[in-house]
Amino acid sequence: MHIGLFFGSFNPIHIGHLVIANQLLEYTNMEQIWFVVSPQNPLKNKEGMLNEYDRLYMVEQAIEDNFRFRANNIEFSLPKPSYTVDTLAYLAEKHPTHTFSLIMGADNLATFNKWKNYETILKHYPLYVYKRPGYPAPEAPEILGNNIHIVEFPQMDISASYIRQSIKQGLSIQYLVPEKVRLYIETMNLYK
Repeated sequence: MHIGLFFGSFNPIHIGHLVIANQLLEYTNMEQIWFVVSPQNPLKNKEGMLNEYDRLYMVEQAIEDNFRFRANNIEFSLPKPSYTVDTLAYLAEKHPTHTFSLIMGADNLATFNKWKNYETILKHYPLYVYKRPGYPAPEAPEILGNNIHIVEFPQMDISASYIRQSIKQGLSIQYLVPEKVRLYIETMNLYK
């Protein structure tokens, strides 16, 4: 089975993530999308990061009605910070009959050459890169090779940081996140 791995903090998951994942299922040969919740991204600041179990729960709530989406907590049991190359090696060993591709935004492609063993990742795993508002249209740099696929989807200027900021300001996040995620955030008084 061809699995698209959508790595992220998902702090919180929002409709932009879900639209991208759904579009990839529709327009590529991916059969499932696994949302891999990263406890600690080595290139991101931990400040304002919710507990990984809260973030995993929100992902599970957001995707529960789509049988082609899966929440994945594989990085919870791996050393921190999480390095994608290590997670991929573990997944390949655990699921030898699956093929995996990575899903990332243009912002991540811009720093991809700073990732641990990025050459190894690119050699063995195709990258599917979607555009992000505020970032130049992604181009696969010559140095990275031709295992990069730029996907054209409608862009939404929604980010987890915008959602967190809106919550702190007492603004509504309805329609920016799935309803069950919004209710969980409000009930648990998160991001305030």
